[in-house]
Amino acid sequence: MRQSQLFPKTKKEAPKDAESINHKLLVRAGFIDQLMSGSWTLLPLGLRVVAKINQIIREEINAIGGQEMLMPLLHPKEIWSETGRWDKADEIMYKLSDVRKKEYVLSFTHEEIVMDLLRKNIRSYQDLPAIVYQFSTKFRNEPRARSGILRGREFMMKDLYSAHATESDLMEYYEKVKKAYIKIFKRLGFDFKVVEASGGVFTDKHTHEFQVIDANGEDTIFACNKCDYAVNKEIFEGSGGEKCPKCKEGKTEKLEGTVEVGNIFPLGTWYAERMHVYYTNEKGLKKPVWFGSYGIGPTRVMGTLVEVSHDEHGIIWNKVVAPFEVHLVELPGGKGEEIYNELTASGIDVLWDDRSVSAGEKFSDCDLIGIPVRLVTSAKTGEKIEWKDRGAEKSEQMDLEDVINKLKK
Repeated sequence: MRQSQLFPKTKKEAPKDAESINHKLLVRAGFIDQLMSGSWTLLPLGLRVVAKINQIIREEINAIGGQEMLMPLLHPKEIWSETGRWDKADEIMYKLSDVRKKEYVLSFTHEEIVMDLLRKNIRSYQDLPAIVYQFSTKFRNEPRARSGILRGREFMMKDLYSAHATESDLMEYYEKVKKAYIKIFKRLGFDFKVVEASGGVFTDKHTHEFQVIDANGEDTIFACNKCDYAVNKEIFEGSGGEKCPKCKEGKTEKLEGTVEVGNIFPLGTWYAERMHVYYTNEKGLKKPVWFGSYGIGPTRVMGTLVEVSHDEHGIIWNKVVAPFEVHLVELPGGKGEEIYNELTASGIDVLWDDRSVSAGEKFSDCDLIGIPVRLVTSAKTGEKIEWKDRGAEKSEQMDLEDVINKLKK
């Protein structure tokens, strides 16, 4: 990709209302644009990052039997009334009606829609388990959308749903999802905790959140300093300093500043009983389906990655989600087009800064955009290429062949 053709250009200043790091840097670097409070456009660079986050999620969810699909965003009132959530979740729902006075809601989640699919297609225990997921938009009426792309009113969500014949089968799959999420967040490079939490408007059972440690985060958890025990402040009974109830050796410490990037809910038979979703078991008896729901917010993940990986100059992307593998900077006398063509032919994804601007502006944009590797070609480098990792102080001179081999490792 030629940077001269990239839309939009970088900005020297952050938006005046920007408070969070991800808001300032993602807007300045041209990854996102704010339409209104809580509503964001994913620009070409931002969409590239989210697509890579989604692919990591997709690979791990497919590995535990998930089948990807896509459900509607506009839902009729009737389906939400079956569970009572038309009224119960009223504060966070966007409701509307058409010219015929028919009432609808914009999706803030899809449990009811999946249950409707199940009752149309599940007959016996042989049809279970059923495991489906999607990447789609969610709408939630946040009273104060803030923290950039971390807390929006319209955002992307990966939501996975599983239906089972028994509670034991549900909980066995629940643990598989927990392990898959741990793999996902490790691949993304996060320092995170698996945290016991409440179910909110989804369930009265305890659930689990995946909280990234970030000093600027808005959540608070209590975690053991010896083992993996961690609890959200909403359900923690204490003030910190108590003996860990799990390992009995460590003490619970209050961590102020975490960001929730994923959650998993064991929903039981509550939805099935209210929406009449039953199956016939081996003995011919009619039984309610056991149900689970599991979410990750890819756009929230992108914002969190920026919050925990940046410096005073800009973003520092983990290479697994960076919009491009390398940022090629051509200075006077350099062989930009030749190197760009060789890299591209080798299957390397390159952003080539071919613009007629100063070296200082090019280097500044490199640091702001945050691609992991900067390559410089100029009269000074001659037949060599200068390699510099984002965030590193030193650079090295390399042959093109060595550059390609290093990138392909």
